[in-house]
Formats: sequence, C-alpha cells, structure tokens
Amino acid sequence: MTYPNRKTYWYSVAFIVLAIDQATKSLIDLTTPLGWSLEVTPFFNLVHVLNPGAAFSFLAGAGGWQRWFFLAIALGASIWLAWMLTKPVRRLEALAYSLILGGAIGNGFDRVARGQVVDYLDFHLRGMHWPAFNIADVAITSGAVALIVASFWRHGS
Repeated sequence: MTYPNRKTYWYSVAFIVLAIDQATKSLIDLTTPLGWSLEVTPFFNLVHVLNPGAAFSFLAGAGGWQRWFFLAIALGASIWLAWMLTKPVRRLEALAYSLILGGAIGNGFDRVARGQVVDYLDFHLRGMHWPAFNIADVAITSGAVALIVASFWRHGS
C-alpha cells in the first residue's frame, strides 16, 4: 500500500541528515588536525582522515578525476531520489530515499567544498580496522538496508 506523499516532511528528513553530517564534519575539520585519533573505547576511535575515493577508499589514488566522477554520481542520485520523493510511496521507502538523499548531498558537498570527504568514525577489532566513515555514510547504508527490507515487504504482501 502506498501513502499520500508528504514530500516536505521527507525532504526535511534529508535536510536534517545533511545538517548533522556537515556539522559533525566541520567540528572534526575545525578542531582536530588531519591524522588525529582519539581512542574512545577499545573498539572505537574518533579520527580525522580525508577520503578522495568512495566506499573503502575505492579509486582514492586515481589522480583527481574521481572527485568529479563521484560528484556526478551524487548529483544524479540526488536528483533521482528527490524525484522519487514526489511520488506516492510507502513510508519505509520514503524514509530510505530521504536518508540516502541526505547522505549523498552531504558527501557531494564535501567533494565540492573540500575536494574529498571527511571521515571520522573508526571501528576496529584486534588490530583490524573497518575503513573510517561518517554520518552521511551511515545514512546511505541505513537507507539501502531500508530499501531492501521494503522490497521484501512488497513482494511478501
């Protein structure tokens, strides 16, 4: 079942994700030097690193063209997601689109303003580190998981 569109509400969710993402990145960027690390727990550090690539630093050493490539992807995805939020969709799908939209704009903004994405959440276990990430990455991943869950609900009903 789809629900009447409340696009203003869902665009607001995306904006809140964007605002929190940019606020936390700016806080890290303005208050800590590049390469900084603070152990918070035995498995979690706050860090200040820059990622010119995508997830898992994909294409990080590609020479600079990847900045514009990933920016184009973020822009295209953002336009498509904003358009999807104008359609009547189920709440979980709208939430997913909003989370991904806010995250895509957040990381896209970093590419325009900083040339790279600021990452600061570092989880590790027994010397193995998950690549550092940020709130935009959390939102994008959460939105993708929500879309997967929504697809099962759609096919199961």
